[in-house]
Amino acid sequence: MDIDDLKFDDRGLIPAVVQQYDTGEVLMVAWMNAESLRLTQETGTTWFWSRSRQELWNKGATSGNMQQVHEILVDCDADTLLVKVDSPGPACHTGARSCFFRSL
Repeated sequence: MDIDDLKFDDRGLIPAVVQQYDTGEVLMVAWMNAESLRLTQETGTTWFWSRSRQELWNKGATSGNMQQVHEILVDCDADTLLVKVDSPGPACHTGARSCFFRSL
């Protein structure tokens, strides 16, 4: 499958579920555009589109917790990505390992 086959939303974004490759732990959900996805593929580290800051960001560039990409999977509708990574440290901006640490 090619980037051109993906179904980006009307803002040019696609959700990306980020998962620890060896444990299956869900670390975070973020948004990608075509440019951040290409950068992710080219560099082997995760790049996302910040909707609040309206800019690209390389996950872990400032904290040192860079996520090394192992695999990118596309769901059956081609409108969501699953990015399997090796995340050496916290994935959440709060300092938690995963963004999913609270129960409802």
